[in-house]
Amino acid sequence: MKVFGKIGLILCLLVTTSFAPVQLQNNTPAKIKATFLYNFTRFIEWPESYQKGPFFIGILGETPLYGELIAMQNNFESRGKDFATKGNQPFAINKYLSPKSIGKCHMIYIAKSSSHQIDDVLEITKGFKTLIITENPGLIEKGSGINFVVNNNKLGFELNKSSVTGKGLSLSSSFLQFAYRVI
Repeated sequence: MKVFGKIGLILCLLVTTSFAPVQLQNNTPAKIKATFLYNFTRFIEWPESYQKGPFFIGILGETPLYGELIAMQNNFESRGKDFATKGNQPFAINKYLSPKSIGKCHMIYIAKSSSHQIDDVLEITKGFKTLIITENPGLIEKGSGINFVVNNNKLGFELNKSSVTGKGLSLSSSFLQFAYRVI
C-alpha cells in the first residue's frame, strides 16, 4: 500500500505542478505555488523535534501566496478535512513584514519584492531547521533551498541540495527528479 501511496503523491505533484502552464504576465500564479508548498511537505522530512505541534509556514513580504495558502486552509476546513502535513501537523501560516520578526518556522517563503533580504533571513534562521524558498533568479546560489522558476512557460523549481540537507532536512530520493535543476 505504501508504494501506491507514493505513486499517488508523485502523480499529484506532477499534475498540479510541473505540468501546470504559467501566465508570465501574472508573475506565476500563487495558487500553483501554494500547491507546491503543500506538496513539499510530502517529500521533505524535518527532524523529529520539528514533527510535533503546528507546521509553521512564514511568508516574508507582500505576495498573493499568503492569501492562497489561507484560502487553501479554509477550503480544507470547509470540507471537514485537516490542512496538515503527511504527519498530521496542522499548518500555521504567518506573514512577516521584516526578517527581524521571523521566529521558528519550518518554511520561509521570501516574496520577490523582499529578495534583497535573503542574507538577513539566512542569518536569522541559522540555528533553525528552516527550508528557505524564493522566487528570484540567482537566489539558489545565495543559499535558498528551493527557488521557483519558469521554464518553457511552466512553473517549476530548482533545488540547492546542500542548503536543504545542511539545515538538517531529509529529501525523498524521488523529490530530486522533479527539480529543473539541482545544485
